[in-house]
Amino acid sequence: MTLPVNLLISGTQLLARKRQSFIAMLGVIFGIAMFIFMISFMKGVNNYIQDTMLSAIPDVHIYNDIRTDYTSSVTSIWLRNDPDKVVVVHHPRPEKVRLNLKNASLIISDLKTRSDVEVVSPLLSTQVFFNYGPVQLNGVLDGVNILEEARLFSLRERMMTGRAENLLTADKGILLGQGLADKLNVVRGDQVTLATPAGNSMRFRVVGTFSFGLSTVDNIKAYVSLSGVQQLLAKDHDYITDIRVKLKDINMARDLAVVCRKKYGYKSEDWESSNPSIKAGNLIRDTLTWVVSLTLLTVAGFGIYNIMNMVISSKMKDIAILKAQGFDGKDILMIFLSQSLVIGILGALAGLLLGFLLSYGLSRVPFPQTEFTFMKFFPVVFDIKYYFFGAGFGMLTTFVAGVLPARKAARVDPVAILRS
Repeated sequence: MTLPVNLLISGTQLLARKRQSFIAMLGVIFGIAMFIFMISFMKGVNNYIQDTMLSAIPDVHIYNDIRTDYTSSVTSIWLRNDPDKVVVVHHPRPEKVRLNLKNASLIISDLKTRSDVEVVSPLLSTQVFFNYGPVQLNGVLDGVNILEEARLFSLRERMMTGRAENLLTADKGILLGQGLADKLNVVRGDQVTLATPAGNSMRFRVVGTFSFGLSTVDNIKAYVSLSGVQQLLAKDHDYITDIRVKLKDINMARDLAVVCRKKYGYKSEDWESSNPSIKAGNLIRDTLTWVVSLTLLTVAGFGIYNIMNMVISSKMKDIAILKAQGFDGKDILMIFLSQSLVIGILGALAGLLLGFLLSYGLSRVPFPQTEFTFMKFFPVVFDIKYYFFGAGFGMLTTFVAGVLPARKAARVDPVAILRS
């Protein structure tokens, strides 16, 4: 028989049982809608968690690692005078080493020429004591180029009071972590005395406070200009201990770390190597996201299979009459399979629209605000690939769900049905 006749019969049967067709379509609609909604929301949550955990971690960190080398020591003098002598040194003390990068300016210039590098931020970090009145707290002082540091860690969006650029205009200004400022009970304009373990001390004026939402950062860290820390430590203007890099693609950090290690000869760590738990957590959450989302589509497919199976069981005599009139197995297969595909296509389109509306609605719901929260709305990711995947997988499940009942109908013996 011709194809239009098969499609006409298929459409007639769909419209003849509107309720069953609509229920089958609802299964596809809600399956795909919930897939889009769940994966968009869970991906948004995953990205937010990753951004929060990596908010104070550079993609690549270059520094001069402490290495204890005892090959040249006082024992070498004794051995030179008497090669046959055996000298044993128990529990030697580490020798004093300079932790600065000897060619930091050249490394920074070279990194900035790379097309995959977005930000290069020099750093001079030291342990200090923060003194304000009778309060004395131990913490970390980072000397930075504040413009590069602001780009590296989105510091402008994390400012609680003041502006990051205030370090450029203030004489001996300092930005304090919000938790550290609260413990010291200081506000903008107050002066804080900083003392190093070596005994050097300087006074800095508070020009702003920031918060990363991490107590391990907010309670101990402060920023001043790079020259300010160099002056505090009595070092020259070329003294830099670390270089931190932000890439355009965070997934390329491991490759760049290997290149930097070989090219510059310093310790070079990527964020994955220094924080393996973050990578493992991302993998677990992504796997859970896909498992839950695909389960929703699979359940919708089983619902369509059950409905199509019941429809064919109730249409056995109609199938027998069609075969008696000259329709062969391929025609019967086409009739019922096309019904399943129509349900799948219409359900997929409606499901995509409903999924987008649900996702968009959640993305406009205000997120409960706290002192350390920077989200205004619930995190939702709108990625076109999820919509294509949802539509494709949804239509595939409806196709598979319709094949088995349709093949069953194609193998019906009309004589046995009409005799019963």
